[in-house]
Amino acid sequence: MDFTVPENVLRMVRAVREFMQNEAYPLEHDFLTASFLQVRPLLEQKREKVRAMGLWAPPIPEQYGGQGLSLLEFAHVSEELGRSPLGHYLFNCQAPDIGNMEILMQYGTDEQQEKYLVPLVRGQVRSCFAMTEPGYPGSNPTWIGTTAVKDGDDYVINGQKWFSTGADGAAFAVVMALTDPQAERHRRASMIIVPLDTPGFKRVRNTPVMGAPGSDYASHGEIVFDNCRVPQRYRLGPQGAGFIIAQERLGPGRIHHCMRWIGICERAFDLMCQWAVSRRVAPEQTLGSQQIVQTWIAESRAEINASRLMVLQAAWKIDREGAPAARDEIALIKFYVAGVLQRVLDRAIQAHGGMGLTDDLPLAYWYRHERAARIYDGPDEVHKIAVARHTLRKYGA
Repeated sequence: MDFTVPENVLRMVRAVREFMQNEAYPLEHDFLTASFLQVRPLLEQKREKVRAMGLWAPPIPEQYGGQGLSLLEFAHVSEELGRSPLGHYLFNCQAPDIGNMEILMQYGTDEQQEKYLVPLVRGQVRSCFAMTEPGYPGSNPTWIGTTAVKDGDDYVINGQKWFSTGADGAAFAVVMALTDPQAERHRRASMIIVPLDTPGFKRVRNTPVMGAPGSDYASHGEIVFDNCRVPQRYRLGPQGAGFIIAQERLGPGRIHHCMRWIGICERAFDLMCQWAVSRRVAPEQTLGSQQIVQTWIAESRAEINASRLMVLQAAWKIDREGAPAARDEIALIKFYVAGVLQRVLDRAIQAHGGMGLTDDLPLAYWYRHERAARIYDGPDEVHKIAVARHTLRKYGA
């Protein structure tokens, strides 16, 4: 395995790190204490700076307006962006938009790409992804209730979704809906583009997450489709390919998530260590002189380093052999790095005491919103079972 980082990527990482320190971190307090909607005008100014610096949409191919980084190369950039809750948005590579861009690049027709991909890559619009349903288990993505029934040249969609990140203010949704209930279970659903101004589309609310409903991009929408009619030409890929497309989307997507989580861990680690050497617990003693805190620091350092190497190895394999060949590596990093994220954040909050619970630091925000890391994109338990079953087959099971 060769993890050598090309010089052009190293230059980009350094530029991103400097931008984050000078432009992103100073906006965090306003973001944490106000709302995304209130801070968005400032964020748009910063996004223009990113564009002018030639750092826009790092993983998107140059032909579409991005920087053309491979998955392994983008992993290094994504870690830097993950050090702030604002990082990926400022560089237009935030979930779920980046995943929808990838779907549209691979499966979109010329019409779909012109109408939806181009403005999405340019940052002129946002999108959301509507798959999770309140009445069905997310651990079984082949079982959903939302239907899309053919009527003439259209689909008529009915159903309910929630945790559609960024539905508030999005221009369109990519919706997973049942199009052939009698097909083999992995061929029953399709992905369909639904503009949010379509009659029958209703955003009911922003689902509160641990008391915070959020706004605009920083929110999770609950959606109802009530006889929502869209042309069949808005379907992405063949009918019944929704599950396959979702799996292709989630493989690289988990690399994005995991490197973002490592960035969060590194920022939390920095804050914990800075606090350890400055906070006095007695006139002659700092917090860092306590052996239990030293243990937290050592364990966090080891776990972060291990996580990074695991994710880079998975990204390297996907780049060389494709996501299906790296399914075990993808599953392993999903549950392992999510667990490391929870532990490092918890230690950092504990080290800061009462301050760690406030929004004077980003730790509490991450603790609220990143607890979901062990649930979304498949709960950890599902990934553990999949790895175990695949491993045991090699032993004759």
